[in-house]
Amino acid sequence: MTDPQQWKRPDAKRRRFVPKTPRLDRTIETASTRFKVKRKPSADFLLRDDVLPIVREWIDNLPASPKNDYLRSLVWSKFVSSDTDPAPLREERALQKWLNAEAVNAETNDRLISTPPDAVLLPTVRFSRFVEWVRNFISSIIGDTVPVDVLYGSFSGGASTSRNRLNSHPANKFVGEAHGTHDALNIFNDSMDLRPLWGDLTTDSTVGEDSDFYCTVVDSAEMFFVPKNALIDRVACKEPDINMYLQKGVGRYFYSRLKRVGIDLHNQGINRSLAQHGSYDGSLVTLDLSSASDSVTRNLVDILLPDCWYDYLNSIRSKAIKLPDGTIHKCEMFSTMGNGFTFELESLLFYALSRGVSYFTRTKGIVSVYGDDIICPSACATEVQHVLFYFGFTPNYEKSFVEGPIRESCGGHYHNGVDITPFFIRSPIVRLSDLIHLLNEIRRWAARGESLFLDEECWDIWSLLVTLVPSEFLGGDVVSSGKFQVISPHRPKSRLYEVTVDLPVPELGRYLSDQDSRATILHPMEDQKPRRSTSYFEIRRARYWTWHCCGLNFLAEAQQ
Repeated sequence: MTDPQQWKRPDAKRRRFVPKTPRLDRTIETASTRFKVKRKPSADFLLRDDVLPIVREWIDNLPASPKNDYLRSLVWSKFVSSDTDPAPLREERALQKWLNAEAVNAETNDRLISTPPDAVLLPTVRFSRFVEWVRNFISSIIGDTVPVDVLYGSFSGGASTSRNRLNSHPANKFVGEAHGTHDALNIFNDSMDLRPLWGDLTTDSTVGEDSDFYCTVVDSAEMFFVPKNALIDRVACKEPDINMYLQKGVGRYFYSRLKRVGIDLHNQGINRSLAQHGSYDGSLVTLDLSSASDSVTRNLVDILLPDCWYDYLNSIRSKAIKLPDGTIHKCEMFSTMGNGFTFELESLLFYALSRGVSYFTRTKGIVSVYGDDIICPSACATEVQHVLFYFGFTPNYEKSFVEGPIRESCGGHYHNGVDITPFFIRSPIVRLSDLIHLLNEIRRWAARGESLFLDEECWDIWSLLVTLVPSEFLGGDVVSSGKFQVISPHRPKSRLYEVTVDLPVPELGRYLSDQDSRATILHPMEDQKPRRSTSYFEIRRARYWTWHCCGLNFLAEAQQ
């Protein structure tokens, strides 16, 4: 028999054999730099089996109840895959819907400007009297004149007409080329004395391409599409940089003024709690509008806002939009979805119109808005819908709840005071992170707003799907698990970690953004360290935490 020792050199050191793992070369491009990231294969591995048929069967076989029936009706409404309608078809539908809304806007503009002052809008209420009350109410919130504060704007982290999403960090917009419409650039140049440090770098809008910052005149915003549901996409617009800067100043000012009267546009919980209360006793209704942002017309803003405010907003908005085929469309709407003050402006208008109806109908109760999510007393719900329709807004009857035990607002769904908010499956479950996210969604849905204990209806499907997840990824916490760790009462060991790549930003732009006092104090610069996702996951050690705060139900579940 051969002696194994003869195969070794006497002086050779014993080394542990470590198999080599194939490495991936991933290249990430930005506007100015290319990154190479060499990694091991992603920990977010592909699943061997398709779990959707199992999940679909479980949902279909859930016993009849308000919560289960509601889930069945909505869970697949936003599902998009290779088997559903392709993106070009969804975009075509979105564009056609937007053009139809613009046709309605043209009719609304004509109707509002031609309505006789003595026309009856509500019983015993003339059109001119209602408009005068709403106009005075809006003036009491935002004032009759435009304050200097609105000139201190800020840049968002979104794409603009001059920069794509990868190069859209606010610091990038303080240097280089910036787009703006003619009227907006006039206001911006006249107000540069308020920003002396940045003003030293600003040149005339027609020259100075070799300087650190220069402006170019454009005539329109640019249309693009974002996902909405399985049937149709949503239309949005990229605004010129300077327009967006000034628009954000208006949006911030409107937000601060609305908050003084109880409308907090950074807190959706207010509308959710009111919707829950309304579902319990029926005293409040929840109204939703179709294409609300695209239905705020020019003449509506003209007749309801003070003249000084209308002139300023009209100067900094984009009056035309470049469609995907390159044609220029003159807007009948006042502002686009993508404009820096659209959300705050529509909230102000809906709040004022709803309060006006409540005043003239002598209806007591709470009025609250969050964008186009409107909550008002049930006693005047019909009148509110009538007034909104006359001023150009179409109620979304599928998402408006005036009668019955269901109310929905700001993503919260309630039945007789019980939270029945469904979860949505938006895409096929193909990777480990997709499965982890689904498991956590099932647990949160089963919680019923009380605890994270899985009831009998969900335990079987959850315990079956969790066997496809490596046990080291169990034990996630409620707050930060997401798609990285399964929420469960186990002791945490590991979690997925999505690797990001730092994107370069110009030092001068970062300095100017930090030094722009109004931008940093009133509206902090977004994402101080810009990063881009690589869709690559690593395994990292998880933090240990205890479940005692979640109740003793987890002890029972852990023993199952």
